[in-house]
Amino acid sequence: MKIGAELADGVVLRELGERLTRIRLERNLTQATLAEQAGVAKRTVERLEAGEVATQLSGFLRVCRVLGLLERFDALVPEPLPSPMAQLKLQGRKRRRASGKKPGATPTKKWTWGDES
Repeated sequence: MKIGAELADGVVLRELGERLTRIRLERNLTQATLAEQAGVAKRTVERLEAGEVATQLSGFLRVCRVLGLLERFDALVPEPLPSPMAQLKLQGRKRRRASGKKPGATPTKKWTWGDES
């Protein structure tokens, strides 16, 4: 089943649970072994696989880490890119040549107080 915005939360959770179950079985792991490696209770794995809402996100992440699925979250929730305007501001202008000294920029005679004439 393809997960989309039109599906209810319970349906999505059950689908995710079924997928986790299939992946766990493909890796030949028992629920107890997966729970031990993930550092969660076996009941947490059972709830995740059943699609129950009562599980914590941290438990879900730990199970996904053990199953090698955590890296896929980067594609699920990508880092926001700066807007084009922000990129322009960050980029700045590249120098094309040295500025050098401008003629007449330095006074020919040293100025002192009271020498306004």
